Amino acid sequence: MMNKLEQLLATHDYLIADGGMGTMLMAAGLEQGDPPEMWNVLHPDRIRAVHRGYIEAGSQIILTNSFGGTRFRLKLHKLQDRAYELNKAAAELARAAADAAEHPVVVGGSIGPSGEIMEPIGALCYNEAVAGFAEQAAGLAAGGVDVLWIETMSDISEVRAAVQGCREATDLPIVATMTFDTNGRTMMGI
Repeated sequence: MMNKLEQLLATHDYLIADGGMGTMLMAAGLEQGDPPEMWNVLHPDRIRAVHRGYIEAGSQIILTNSFGGTRFRLKLHKLQDRAYELNKAAAELARAAADAAEHPVVVGGSIGPSGEIMEPIGALCYNEAVAGFAEQAAGLAAGGVDVLWIETMSDISEVRAAVQGCREATDLPIVATMTFDTNGRTMMGI
């Protein structure tokens, strides 16, 4: 049986994804430096409005408000113990918006970089990264995402850790993207 992403890919020449969640949240009142993931529980109406706006504009893929949802990023706000909860809430909000849409919409569980530097250059060990990404993926899966969307990575080791963490949590499809500079390299030289 094909999953929802495969179905759309098989029946469309192209798919339209949503735009920047953070930009939209800042326009809705999110203050610089505040954790957007907290809005999944504090202001779910505003998160739903962003999803709805992108869907109404024609998006066939929407990403959850969970880009900084690993325990590593959340610890900057003393929220690391709420990673599962905040990711599950993010997925539930996106799922509800997708299910209410008049056209098929895939929900991608946004998994951004940890914000840490992996060993041997930095302090984040591979197994700790895997565990953090698994925790995030488990929350996203429990909230109903169709695909896990690892995005904007610059370190291939972190991508591998994220993929392994996702696989430890669920068998959902995975999309992984990296970010490159004008010289065709990531920040880590990949």
